[in-house]
Amino acid sequence: MTTHSRETKVLVVLGISIILGAVILNALGHNPPSAGAFCLSRYYRLGSVKKSILSRADQSPGRWSQIEIYYRGTESGKIEQLASSSDVGGHEHINCHFVICDGRVGHDGQILPTEKWQRQSSVIHYSKQTIRICVIADDKAKIPTDFQIRRTEALVEKLCRKFNIQPESIRYPDDWQ
Repeated sequence: MTTHSRETKVLVVLGISIILGAVILNALGHNPPSAGAFCLSRYYRLGSVKKSILSRADQSPGRWSQIEIYYRGTESGKIEQLASSSDVGGHEHINCHFVICDGRVGHDGQILPTEKWQRQSSVIHYSKQTIRICVIADDKAKIPTDFQIRRTEALVEKLCRKFNIQPESIRYPDDWQ
């Protein structure tokens, strides 16, 4: 009889624990606790990489043959600072095809296609077949976040598949993680 009573107590405590856990998770709602340096729930809220590479202009398979990734800092965290000083008008004058945000500009890891990508235009002063990706970095540290690294690599992978770009035609910054 005592073993039967003990099993009942264990099952009751287990049931209470499950209910209590469900109540706590329900109370957290869509705000899960942080999971350290990389949180999958925040990562999956970012837009699809596949959608990011779509453009208004025709994307011919042989149009692009190289990819260059570089860092660029912004003092105020405003994307307009990425435009050259002689340009006016903001986003359409950014001299790259994609911007990978750092959290100060857009969401951390967010991929922003620029007007040059939408038009399938070359960037100024670079090979006509080079896709340029700007990773926004803190002016002091100049290192990408975990989200930026993962999203940049996912973007590069999709672009390579879509345009048949070979791995030896991809240039990362010297201190890329």
